[in-house]
Amino acid sequence: MRALVAGKIGEPTDVLRLESRPVPTPEAGQALIRVKATPIHASDLHVLRGRYGFSPEFPTVGGHMECVGHIEALGPDTEGLKIGERVVAVAVPAVPGPQVSGTWQEYLVADQRRLLPIPDSLSDSDACQLAVNPLTALLLVTRELDVQPGEWLLQTAAGSTVGRLVIQLAGHLGIRTINVVRRRDAVEEIKALGGDEVICTEDEDLSQRVAEIAGPAGVRKATDCVAGHVGAQVSQALAPGGELVVYGALSTHRQTDPAALTIPLQARSVIYETKTVRGFWLNRWFGTASPEDALRALSEVLGLVTDGVLTIPQGRPYPLERFPEALAFAETPAHGAKPFFAFDAER
Repeated sequence: MRALVAGKIGEPTDVLRLESRPVPTPEAGQALIRVKATPIHASDLHVLRGRYGFSPEFPTVGGHMECVGHIEALGPDTEGLKIGERVVAVAVPAVPGPQVSGTWQEYLVADQRRLLPIPDSLSDSDACQLAVNPLTALLLVTRELDVQPGEWLLQTAAGSTVGRLVIQLAGHLGIRTINVVRRRDAVEEIKALGGDEVICTEDEDLSQRVAEIAGPAGVRKATDCVAGHVGAQVSQALAPGGELVVYGALSTHRQTDPAALTIPLQARSVIYETKTVRGFWLNRWFGTASPEDALRALSEVLGLVTDGVLTIPQGRPYPLERFPEALAFAETPAHGAKPFFAFDAER
């Protein structure tokens, strides 16, 4: 089989090579998946650069998030699945937890507890993006912050994939959103998606606008995917006792010094207004959630997508051999469609 393999930490286009490898054999409780489509997430590239929260053993097959495919073979004592079944494989490594197979290859072995059967009506583009961004949006809104109908939810990076999914989910649940963007030309687009209020940091003061929108009661719940100065502003804008969950650091994606990955919080705000700032990382959630709970959450996401509540942005397919072009597209600012590797069904 073909596999896209990184021999060491480095720039993805420098260290990745297309290799021929033996097709793996599933062991007890495992299934062999013939991969149809697998996305290229920013976090996949951070892993290869050594800038993420975990590091695989090198050489490693790229893609440490998710894919869709069909079950080609089952290992001994593997129950509840059948050969030929179409499934999403969740390849997010649990932290703490064992190593898992990368998805940028034609076949991979996956634990049966990491496989979610899906209907044929779901496109490969939607299915291969089901397990990371929509799940993150669901967990942030309903579990991490438990936002109730009628409450305000303040979020940064509203134009990101997770941000857009949060807007859709909030509308479905009756939650009001205040959405932060950095470009004026993004404001109308976010409103058209269903965002109740939009703040543009290009020409508006975040704290002042939040106070104007929410009034004396203020906003008590927020998510942030930017960190840095913007994350600090969000914390400052929250009402006393407010909660901020940070799940990304878009402002520091090219930063190589860990000491520079900061959120400059005001001590007075944290101490005297008893605000909470904490992190969320999907890998660590998988490390603490039971396999049953994880599959329940994924099944809930699947239901929201198939019912049309959540719409996953259409992806852009690339064959595996065109990986330099696909990676370059993944790093293009405001590229829109998620690039993914689409495998020839006849191979």
